[in-house]
Amino acid sequence: MTPKTTERRTIPGPAGALEIVLNAPLGTPTAALRGIALVAHPHPLQGGTLDNKVAQTLARTFFALGYASVRVNFRGVGASAGTFDHGIGETDDALAALAWARTRFGANSRVVLAGFSFGSYVQTRVARAVACERLVLVGPAVGRFAVADVPADTIVIHGEEDDVVPLADVFAWARPQALPVVVFPGCGHFFHGRLSQLQGVITGMWRPAPR
Repeated sequence: MTPKTTERRTIPGPAGALEIVLNAPLGTPTAALRGIALVAHPHPLQGGTLDNKVAQTLARTFFALGYASVRVNFRGVGASAGTFDHGIGETDDALAALAWARTRFGANSRVVLAGFSFGSYVQTRVARAVACERLVLVGPAVGRFAVADVPADTIVIHGEEDDVVPLADVFAWARPQALPVVVFPGCGHFFHGRLSQLQGVITGMWRPAPR
């Protein structure tokens, strides 16, 4: 397995200090990276942080695929300043983390946007502001937030027995877009006991853009 660096630090953000965690291949030249994977965590007022297990799994998945993975604690979470802003300010936080990563790994780096639950909603907003290689939405909080339509190659994964975001709501959002949804049978919102499977499914569906 490729050795990695794990760096936890604060950077300037739109509401003050912004806490991020970076996982990048140790000693790999920037030119050899596939790009940057920005990972967004679940709802801050319901215990969501960048240390959430699904967010960590997303970061680990994209690190293994050759990306530098960046997780960000939204405003008011951990060492990040500010207060919850219903996805609006959190979008700005995510964009600030991405801008920082691009100064580190190159302004023209390809970008993957991955989010869990509320983080999926934020990433659909981020995708309106930046070009991305692909979106990965796990347990997307449709029905709770006005989640926009997404590109046809978006990976959407949801648990059959999700009691936070009902699967029926995801189908109602995806149906008009003819958007496929990968359903984990017998799985709840937090993918307990299914994280390795989650990583395997995303890896199996991945196809990098040509250089």
